[in-house]
Amino acid sequence: MNRRVPLSEDARVNSATGGGLLPWLSWWNAYALRETLVGYGLILPSLLVFLVFYYGPAIFLMYIAFFHWNIFASQSTFVGLHNFSVLIHQPVFWQSLLNTGYYVVLVVPVTTLLALALALLLRETRNLRGGGLSQALVFLPHVTPVVATSIIWVWIFDPTFGLANAVLHFLHLPQLGWLSSVHWALPSVMIYTVWHSVGLYTVLFLAGLSTLPKQVLEAAQMDGVRGWMLFRRIILPLISPITFFVIVLATINTMQTFSQIYTLTGGPHGGAGGPAFSTTTDSLLIYQTAFLYLHFSLSSAMSLVLFALILTLTLVQKLIADRMVFYR
Repeated sequence: MNRRVPLSEDARVNSATGGGLLPWLSWWNAYALRETLVGYGLILPSLLVFLVFYYGPAIFLMYIAFFHWNIFASQSTFVGLHNFSVLIHQPVFWQSLLNTGYYVVLVVPVTTLLALALALLLRETRNLRGGGLSQALVFLPHVTPVVATSIIWVWIFDPTFGLANAVLHFLHLPQLGWLSSVHWALPSVMIYTVWHSVGLYTVLFLAGLSTLPKQVLEAAQMDGVRGWMLFRRIILPLISPITFFVIVLATINTMQTFSQIYTLTGGPHGGAGGPAFSTTTDSLLIYQTAFLYLHFSLSSAMSLVLFALILTLTLVQKLIADRMVFYR
């Protein structure tokens, strides 16, 4: 005699629904898999661009930095840290690092402070007539091509008929050699860099200032906090995250500067990086070592050194920011 075993509660529910949750779970897994494949298919073109033009060359650069690699040779020889040892004994390499450090130490603070000042000024005049036009004019230099504007600035810095010396002559000040002077070539490039990049950082500061809570500002003003005290005690701490972002971004961009130095210091001024290596930064030396002298392994080692410096400086800035940046 067969005895019928009573069904549990879950079994009765599954029996009533015609097969239970397993078909629904299978359908859901198939749907999620299909959606995932469609998503990866849509991003595949952009992913291939990053792999081919960014990550692929970066991995290959790390590879040849430890080899003696020649574009015309079929084989490469592993040399370990020999390329880095060669760099240590190259005075031009140390000169490029010194120029890069000097360039960053002056350009980044000046650009950041000028951008913040312009942002505060534009914020106060945003409701006046022509306020939008002023913001566009400040941002306009950043969207202009570096090479084209660098050529214009070569004419401005011309020691014979340039606008820069004409202004100095009008102010009864001694005229300068600018790009043809060992002492003034790199400061000339700094002036152009500040002019070309300050618009971007001004817009970033404007975005940060637009998020300031009006209640906090109004409460501070009601308590008599105004002017410099309002900026130092209220506004500056509130925009400290965007300030940190601007400083890090400006540092990275400045350490990788290449186009304006190559264009401004080329031609009649003693070749790119001249005169007398006074404007040779690490980025420019990497290019010259690889594509002028065809020492690709050595230039790859320089690139890794530059990457390590940027990473170290960014981490130091992050450690400082952890104590000084105020996140709401």
